[in-house]
Amino acid sequence: MSPLVASFVAHFGEMGSRWGINRTVGQIYALIYLSPRPLNADDLTEALAFSRSNVSMGLKELQSWRLVRLKHLPGDRREYFEAPSDAWEIFRTLAEERRRREVEPTLTMLRGALMAAPTTDDDRVAQERMQGMHDLIELMMTWFDDVQRMDARTLAQLMKLGAKVGRLLEFTGHLKVAGQRDPE
Repeated sequence: MSPLVASFVAHFGEMGSRWGINRTVGQIYALIYLSPRPLNADDLTEALAFSRSNVSMGLKELQSWRLVRLKHLPGDRREYFEAPSDAWEIFRTLAEERRRREVEPTLTMLRGALMAAPTTDDDRVAQERMQGMHDLIELMMTWFDDVQRMDARTLAQLMKLGAKVGRLLEFTGHLKVAGQRDPE
């Protein structure tokens, strides 16, 4: 592994723990992502000096997140793995998986809680706040669905607009800055 690749792999392992995956899985993914060819478990074990069982568990985790694809090479019985090279595809996959694993269960819980009849004033306040959270998450998921349908070029253009969208809305009178009061 070159110093350039080793640096990225080490950093990705460190960042992985902040993103909700363990260091080993992060490093395995980084090496597969950077590799110009599919890698098998033996390649990963040797390059990263991890145990074969850690590599196998890491590969299963990455497959469950749909971040790596299994590939078979002609004449070779081993399983090889590759990652999409397109960063937008990876971003979309991660966003979809996070939605499925984190957001949808939260929405299900909130819907159930909002259907319950409040029995106290505290419950009514709690439901009002849950309703606000539910509405925000639903709005974000509608926006997410719209964004997911955009091609990468359009999405990049939208992201480059950044604060210009806010200035346009402010100019047209459709923007209220957070913390700003309505004129009375």
